[in-house]
Order: sequence, then C-alpha cells, then structure tokens
Amino acid sequence: MNGQNIADPGVLVRETGRGRFTQEILSGRHVLTADEPVAAGGDDAGPGPYEYLLAALGACTSMTVRMYAQRKGWNLTRVSVRLSHAKIHAQDCADCETKIGLVDRIERDIALEGALSAEQIAALMAIADKCPVHRTLTSEISIVTRRVEAA
Repeated sequence: MNGQNIADPGVLVRETGRGRFTQEILSGRHVLTADEPVAAGGDDAGPGPYEYLLAALGACTSMTVRMYAQRKGWNLTRVSVRLSHAKIHAQDCADCETKIGLVDRIERDIALEGALSAEQIAALMAIADKCPVHRTLTSEISIVTRRVEAA
C-alpha cells in the first residue's frame, strides 16, 4: 500500500513528483496531500503544513471536549473549533516570555452547542487546554533529526 506497512508507527511524508512542493502523507491506511498555496509557489493541491498543525490542534480539542462531556453525561450536541495562525511582534504579547522579535500565535475559537449550564461551559473550555496536542504545543519539544538511507 503506497510503500508503507500499516503496522509501521508514525507518519511518512514524501514528495509526489507532481508540482513544486506537493507532498504525500501516509499514516497507516490514510493518504493525505499537503502543498503550498499558489501565492507561495505551490499548486494548492492540499492544505499547507500550518493548516495541518491547526487541524491537529482543532481535532484534538474537539475530541477531548466531546470525551469529557460524554463521560459527564452532559447534553453537548456539537463542538466546532476554528483556528488561525499568525506571527506577531513579541512586544504585543503580554503572556509571552519572548519580548524581542516575532512569536507564533494560534487563535482557537470553540463553539459548544447543546443545553449546557454556564458551569458546564466553563468546565468544557478549561478541558480544551488539556488536550494532548495543546499540551505538546505549549511544552518543551525535542525534535531529533537523523539522515537515513532512502528505501
């Protein structure tokens, strides 16, 4: 299946050979496409890397909120998460440790539908920050890069 064993852990990303930046993303039996927009020299054949990063955070947030509401037996009918990413000047960020240059800002808007009390809404908003991807993005991250031989 596209050169990746389903039992392989992790994600494989490789150039497709179609377009300047178009990438094929293989995760188990799932195949996705990533690209850059035309304005950045790509063909817009798929979401860009930052859109996938936002999608990961949004999906994790929604799933975490859903799981918590189900565990509590609350009447949450739908969760929607809209995200955006921008670079902002560090001095414009009151909560940031960095004070010089630019910092990444992700804005996350969460819509909760259903018959929920103010206390339930507050609890669900608090649990959103506990999703594993949110915790990863706000913690210290170590990325180990190695060169390997092509298969």
